[in-house]
Amino acid sequence: MLADGRFPAGGHAHSGGAEAAVKAGRIRDHHDLAAFCRGRLHTSGLTAAGLAAGAAHGLDALELDEAADARTPSPALRATARKLGRQMMRATRAIWPSPELDALAAARPRGAHQPVVLGLAARSAGLGAEDAAHCAAYESVSGPATAVVRLLGLDPYLATAVLARLTPELDQVARRAAEAACGGVDSLPAASAPLLDITAEAHATWPVRLFAS
Repeated sequence: MLADGRFPAGGHAHSGGAEAAVKAGRIRDHHDLAAFCRGRLHTSGLTAAGLAAGAAHGLDALELDEAADARTPSPALRATARKLGRQMMRATRAIWPSPELDALAAARPRGAHQPVVLGLAARSAGLGAEDAAHCAAYESVSGPATAVVRLLGLDPYLATAVLARLTPELDQVARRAAEAACGGVDSLPAASAPLLDITAEAHATWPVRLFAS
């Protein structure tokens, strides 16, 4: 459920940087989409997976939220992460209520970073750190893939094939994130994608756009 795009957490309204990449001509077909998703998976996807794994492992959620801020230099992406976190918090507290989710919601009324909320939701649902990391890693590529289908009219079977072929790398990222969570917050990945940060800031100024980010 957590990895399903239909989960009512608002992810369908975000392209994960794909809309800006399409407009810039960096994504024109499923081959470009594969390269984009692979790059996103091993940078921002790995970082998100680490944060989710840390929360599911039981690391301090507020400390993780601060770590997420430090790992997100773009103000536009920080705002997006907190908005998505707020929406996910509302859904997960209704489905898997827990004192940990309640405490984070009280401490961050404007929203905690989405991967942290995702990890706590996974923990509340009885999932482990690697499961949470898998969800975060998959979200990092499934969102752009779905967006490109809409933006380019790309054959959805080709987009799904891109995700399927990334399965071994998704597994690798999830394992790496879960292992890092055992070492505490300071051991979590901090991989960056400067071009995603730059294009997110530009995208936020567009007067007309299909996706929120």
